[in-house]
Amino acid sequence: MDSPLSAAIAERDKNTLDMVRSAIRKKQVLLAFQPVVQSVRPDRPAFYEGLIRVLDDQGRVIPAREFIDTAETTETGRLLDCLALELGLETLRDNPELRLSINMSARSIGYQRWNDTLETFLDVDETIGERLILEITEGSAMIMPDLVTVFMKRQQANGISFALDDFGAGYTAFRYLKDFYFDLIKIDGAFIRGIADNPDNQILVEALLSVARHFDMFTVAEYVETEQDAAYLLSVGVDCLQGHYFGAATIDPPWRQKAAAQMAG
Repeated sequence: MDSPLSAAIAERDKNTLDMVRSAIRKKQVLLAFQPVVQSVRPDRPAFYEGLIRVLDDQGRVIPAREFIDTAETTETGRLLDCLALELGLETLRDNPELRLSINMSARSIGYQRWNDTLETFLDVDETIGERLILEITEGSAMIMPDLVTVFMKRQQANGISFALDDFGAGYTAFRYLKDFYFDLIKIDGAFIRGIADNPDNQILVEALLSVARHFDMFTVAEYVETEQDAAYLLSVGVDCLQGHYFGAATIDPPWRQKAAAQMAG
């Protein structure tokens, strides 16, 4: 018999998923964009990450942490992946100078609508593949590593790059890492926040950097929020930095501001 707490959590999750499903039906979904900067040129974004935002009927953002884990294994998760990909590819199509990363679950590799969306845009503009980075979380990749490696190898032939997201959050990645074809790894933010004053996390991050270098992968530190943390990460050779210190995610990125100014002028 379920406890009252378990029942309350289940009811909360159900209500949140219902809101997300309603938002998908009403197309109340958009992307926010956060810059990722190179350590050698922190004043210039190397690329942006497109982050899915789901709105309720009042136009408020439903926090991803409240639904993403529950939605991951459901049809709703696949639809969110499809919408994120479609919005991201439209952005790349309309902005030929832009490079963009989009999150996906390994479960979407076998989802026909997701694959059709990708192939359609690649057929329309051959440069899109070279400007697209697909981010797969460590936990998602470990569910079906063989399928992920085959998919990545096929799409890298189209110029697409791949990032392993939340690297270090799990304990199984090292077993498979040599078989994957990731171009980047994004070090989990739990190791990055406050790293300038945390010797334990410094040792762990330096170990993760060593692994990445061995496999010839670029490194991205997530959740860089202070000047001190940024300085430490630069000193140990992280390739790219992402976090509020360099810019928060926004639905009004520079290229939209520029387009609006040109129209107004």
